[in-house]
Amino acid sequence: MNNSPIGVFDSGLGGLSTVRAIRKLLPNEDIIYFGDTGRVPYGTRSNETIESYTAQDIKFLQSFDCKMIAVACGTVSTVSRELISKLPVLSTGILVPSAKAAAAATKNGKIGIMGTSATVNSGAFETEIKKYNPSATVVPVACPLLVSLVESNWLDVNDDVTNPAVRRYMKPILDNGCDTVILGCTHFPLLSPIIRNVAGEGVTLIDSGLEEAKYIEERLNAENMRNSSEHIGSAKFFVSDRPQNFSSVASVLLGENIDGSCSFVDIFKYI
Repeated sequence: MNNSPIGVFDSGLGGLSTVRAIRKLLPNEDIIYFGDTGRVPYGTRSNETIESYTAQDIKFLQSFDCKMIAVACGTVSTVSRELISKLPVLSTGILVPSAKAAAAATKNGKIGIMGTSATVNSGAFETEIKKYNPSATVVPVACPLLVSLVESNWLDVNDDVTNPAVRRYMKPILDNGCDTVILGCTHFPLLSPIIRNVAGEGVTLIDSGLEEAKYIEERLNAENMRNSSEHIGSAKFFVSDRPQNFSSVASVLLGENIDGSCSFVDIFKYI
């Protein structure tokens, strides 16, 4: 048993899709979440800037003696994967779990990737998918606008701004006949109802947050590092901008009021 918390971070709200899945699969685990809301989005930044932000975010979470660091950010998972792999504790991003799931799910070998510009430019998903399905055809599409729409809480299935944006981004994926789509940014599973309506029932959507949570469960079980079964898991949230903005949307997404559990942190102290 290991009762230390799991550290999770993202550029903003998107990583809550991973938190939500962890709390369902691992209800006894404590979670420390950091959303870098003062610097969101990451996906339009240079690789050097993303690496710098990643190092700060990880250093903050390490101050809580986390037993595992979960990078709930597609951009960081692809751009900073070498940095993540060298951490002295268990760690994961969304890249490997999502790529494995997509390679196993596709029937026609055509897989779409919805990600940020930095994720798509890295080519990491194509490389990872072909490890498990060498003949796969991968159609990557950068969807930078979707992060801002999620951060603005424009999530209604009938939203007249978000719907056209999703349709535009998905057009090349559907035109190429992809039967599987990786939601390669943890913001995007929060748009699943809209994406599902556009894609249709015949397309499998790979929820990157859920796949990451499944991998976390697998690793903790393998290492015998689960929390005590009698323990009721808690979650603390930290952000780099006004907590009120984050808390109001996060409470809706998580289905619980987190006002008293969310605090501001000066991330620039962790350099």
